[in-house]
Amino acid sequence: MALAGINMLLNNGFRESDQLFKKYRNNSPLMSFGASFVSFLNAMMTFEDEKMQLACDDLKSTEKLCESSEAGVIETIRNKIKKNVDMQRPTALDVDRLQRQIIIADCQVYLAVLSFVKQELSAYIKGGWILRKAWKIYNKCYSEIDALQLMHKKRSQESLTSDRANDNHIPAMSLHQESLSRLKGAVSFGYGLFHLCISMVPPNLLKIINLLGFPGDRLQGLSSLMYASESKDMKAPLATLALLWYHTVVRPFFALDGMDAQAGLREAKEILRTKESIYPDSSLFLFFKGRIQRLECKINSALTSFQTALELAVDQREIQHVCLYEIGWCTMIEMNFKDAYKSFARLKNESRWSQCYYAYLTAVCQGATGEIDKSQEAFIEVQQLFRRKNNQIEQFSFRRAERFQKEKPTKDLCVLAVVEVLYLWKALANCSPSNLQRMNQACQEMSEPLTIGLKHLLLGAIHKCLGNTDGAVEFFQLAIKDELSRQANSYIQPYACYELGCLLLENPEMLDKGKALLYQAKEEFAGYDFENRLHVRIHTALASLKEVVPQ
Repeated sequence: MALAGINMLLNNGFRESDQLFKKYRNNSPLMSFGASFVSFLNAMMTFEDEKMQLACDDLKSTEKLCESSEAGVIETIRNKIKKNVDMQRPTALDVDRLQRQIIIADCQVYLAVLSFVKQELSAYIKGGWILRKAWKIYNKCYSEIDALQLMHKKRSQESLTSDRANDNHIPAMSLHQESLSRLKGAVSFGYGLFHLCISMVPPNLLKIINLLGFPGDRLQGLSSLMYASESKDMKAPLATLALLWYHTVVRPFFALDGMDAQAGLREAKEILRTKESIYPDSSLFLFFKGRIQRLECKINSALTSFQTALELAVDQREIQHVCLYEIGWCTMIEMNFKDAYKSFARLKNESRWSQCYYAYLTAVCQGATGEIDKSQEAFIEVQQLFRRKNNQIEQFSFRRAERFQKEKPTKDLCVLAVVEVLYLWKALANCSPSNLQRMNQACQEMSEPLTIGLKHLLLGAIHKCLGNTDGAVEFFQLAIKDELSRQANSYIQPYACYELGCLLLENPEMLDKGKALLYQAKEEFAGYDFENRLHVRIHTALASLKEVVPQ
């Protein structure tokens, strides 16, 4: 029933799923957890204080239910049947106990996330220790389930060998094996997600992560999530979504596959193909289909998928918002600035996530159409909406908009700003050659001294996407020499060092020079925009190099 509720949620039945879980939440720990998960999802979609508090209360209630049952009913039953019991009954009790422990760990993870959303130092510390507690439970349960499965397999083989005529015993063995397999799927979701997320932490934060005792094995994370997605546990669909998110969002954004912008698409397409019959009209699965199409540079098809997902997500406001966001990006990639700013303006007015960032995207796209006065109004609004002072995206938006509070932007500067955003969010690779040529022309025409370094960095990135390696190398070298950007503590020089380093790594004769540039980008610059983002990419490039060329 819990799995049916999650499937209902993913097939656009958010309200119906909520009602089902609430109706049966007191019937079992699984249904209680399902109700708490829907409450958590609702809180994360709206960021409203009341819903955040409700989610905290629900998760704590589920956690308390599992803990009280664990200490009470299970122990009582265990003591009563300690003697004269067949070999299968303790395993049945272990299944129930492990199920409750996994639910407790899941609740703690979601409570930690709700704590992190507050973006306060005390909340980060509290969240970190909650996660540490959850990780210990996941790790212990994962090891114990592995051991139980091995023991069960051994007993099954012994039973089949010694008494093949006992027809009643074999189904019981199969039943418990099935329960253990489902449990392995349940713990594999949290276990795998931990490994995957920690493996992508910027190197400068790894010391803190290691102090908390978290590992980070990307392959182990993917393997565990794949196991969870194919299991019969209620979190199987969530594991599938996590894999799609990794392959279509994380891999291209953090350049986990180097220059190959389309890596991961084969895996993502296969996941969608196998799940299509289960989720035929799911707005979330349509969203990921659009992401695949965008990465394949099929922008018109992607727009159709996102628009359809938007229409299907009637009661899911935040899913509508992520679809609107992608529609804005697709139209920006096509240099259709009018439709782009309309999408971002709607997000600015409706979303409670980062209105400052949406105001900035509205401003640059509106300015790129030539609507200069309205663009300046939007730039001024960026300043007014700047609230999350520790958020890199909002800091960047604030600094970029600051200039246009007193002086009017120009159409050329706004087009340059659009190309900059496309570059920083790894979207230039999704642009058609004709649009890349238009961007190339727009950048070439810029002559303002303040933009020279940015102009050369963007021209290098455009030529790289066009396959003109020599031109890209030349422009990246010019960007590295731009001392004005160093004085302003800009991101331009470290990013140019990284880009040039990656290009040189493709030439076996230039490996040492390429590595030196990556280390230069990593060690000589600090305090610039999107520093952690670049450190993850540098770390990935150096790690992949060690795999190809043993040190």
